[in-house]
Amino acid sequence: MKSKMIFGFHAVTSRIRHEASSVEEIYVDSERNDRRMQDLLVAAKAAGVRIIHADDQRLSNIVGTRRHQGVVAKAGELSLARNLDELLDAIEGPPLLLVLDGITDPHNLGACLRVADGVGAHAVIAPKDRAVGLNATAAKVASGAAETVPYITVTNLARTLRELKERDILLVGTSDDADSKTIYDVDFTGGCAIVMGSEGEGMRRLTRETCDVLVSVPMYGTVESLNVSVASGVCLYEARRQRLPKLL
Repeated sequence: MKSKMIFGFHAVTSRIRHEASSVEEIYVDSERNDRRMQDLLVAAKAAGVRIIHADDQRLSNIVGTRRHQGVVAKAGELSLARNLDELLDAIEGPPLLLVLDGITDPHNLGACLRVADGVGAHAVIAPKDRAVGLNATAAKVASGAAETVPYITVTNLARTLRELKERDILLVGTSDDADSKTIYDVDFTGGCAIVMGSEGEGMRRLTRETCDVLVSVPMYGTVESLNVSVASGVCLYEARRQRLPKLL
């Protein structure tokens, strides 16, 4: 099983909590002995995870950043990264998906995974090429969501979108220059996939043309647009709001 390094308390604790068998070993700052570290060590020992004490410099060398918070884990790939058809077949009720077309900043990817988890989205879908992978930085920013939200990478995004349409999943593309429709003009109660473009260029042409409808997020202040993770949260929570049970 291929291994990778994850770091930060949220990411490591969440991995131990949800799939401890995938954690091969953890490296912890030998000089840190606060309550947070003690709780992590208790969880790791209970799960039978090997604990290696190290200094701050060694931890920084392992992950290439000093933002490790004193804890790094060597872990195998999660079983969440499964086939998209398998995932969709297992969903009960209308799917709610987030599609990211060409997100290259790991901080944005991590934040998108976090909001997807918060809203209860079934999966995040992204192309394998021209996009950041689920690296250690993205997992740390996700604050545990990388261990709970399936992150599905596909070879051909346009083909995947067409396959979603064949499953009667509405493709809602977001664009600053959408004609007159906003996210409040769309019915999100059925199966839907919200498609977000890259940080600078937006959706690629073929992605845009494959969407069923293009919408914008209304802007009432002076800024012209939102960060992709913030826009994802706005759109996903509108979809979730529409799916709430109606009060009689």
